[in-house]
Amino acid sequence: MENRKKEIVKMLLNRNLEEKDEAEILDLLLDEPITIDVDKENDAKMTFGDKVADKLSEIAGSWTFIILFCSFLIFWIVLNLFWLKDKAIDPYPFILLNLLLSCLAALQAPIIMMSQNRQAKKDTIRNKNDYHTDLKSELILEQLYDHLGIVIHNQKKIITLLKKIDDGDNKEEKINE
Repeated sequence: MENRKKEIVKMLLNRNLEEKDEAEILDLLLDEPITIDVDKENDAKMTFGDKVADKLSEIAGSWTFIILFCSFLIFWIVLNLFWLKDKAIDPYPFILLNLLLSCLAALQAPIIMMSQNRQAKKDTIRNKNDYHTDLKSELILEQLYDHLGIVIHNQKKIITLLKKIDDGDNKEEKINE
């Protein structure tokens, strides 16, 4: 049975392992809990900049931000075209507004990408965790299957012995009659 587990581990890990490594993997997978809370572990490692980037990404990717930003753009245009006609801060074609939008986009894109990269790393860790959990489950199921085979084999032996005992009792009854 132990050899079968080693074969499964080799097959699933898809690489040749030394005996010491195999034993460690089996012990790890069968005896120790392997699941981790990826979110909790990631949150503990986040720097201040990571937290700010995630918060900004969360805000910038919301309908509230889109509505408020569109409102700001409309206000800017109306302010400069109608209310401040001759003394406009940024007359048409709104060069200052274009500069502000370009600066916002130049800062917002890398911040969002940093947040997405962190999320991708978290997803990778979560996928590895799921794989190890599945591997452990498969090994435990294989172990249960082996034990079930032993139980069925022993049960057949017991049934055979009970039939022999029952047949012996039936022969004694026939002799006594």
